[in-house]
Amino acid sequence: MEEQVINKRVGDFSKQVDIIQTVAIFLVALLVPTFLGEILKSIFATNSVVVTNSQIIIGSIVNTALIMSALNLKGWKKILGVVTMPSIATILGGYVFKTASVFMVYMIPAIWIGNFALVYSYKLIMLAKQKNYFLAGIVGIVVKVAVIFGVFSILKAFGIFPDKMVGALQVAMGSTQAITATIGMFIAFAIYKLENKK
Repeated sequence: MEEQVINKRVGDFSKQVDIIQTVAIFLVALLVPTFLGEILKSIFATNSVVVTNSQIIIGSIVNTALIMSALNLKGWKKILGVVTMPSIATILGGYVFKTASVFMVYMIPAIWIGNFALVYSYKLIMLAKQKNYFLAGIVGIVVKVAVIFGVFSILKAFGIFPDKMVGALQVAMGSTQAITATIGMFIAFAIYKLENKK
């Protein structure tokens, strides 16, 4: 059953379209967390609203890619690639969490599980059970945020994170996750509707 769910997607695409979609989504998942923060800094002033909200911008684009992978890609290799790539790229790039990036290594498994929960909710609820797009999104967002913030809270209780970083990380692992996933849900919906018009 799970294999069938992972292989669900919104339509049957030609091999060429499948390759283009896969490459595009993988590039977004890899390049946006790695480089977009620095690109925004080079274009806008450091204290500009764009740069200070770079985590929202980057996170929203990544969540859009996650949801598009749920809708358009199939198979464990592709899904797990998209699920795991953004968090690794973010930490390697070090742009989003700055000095906190080294501590985010502890959060990688939770972020992977949270990302997978978002993708799987679309595959299960929307594609396999034929339910509403937004129902799938809301369930996925709630589970994603619960997993990520729950693990962060446990690690915080064990004193993994320095006190001076706890406040910022608490926001990043909680409300920011919810906001970026919600924005991603709406952007992906617009893309999904545009694709269906073709």
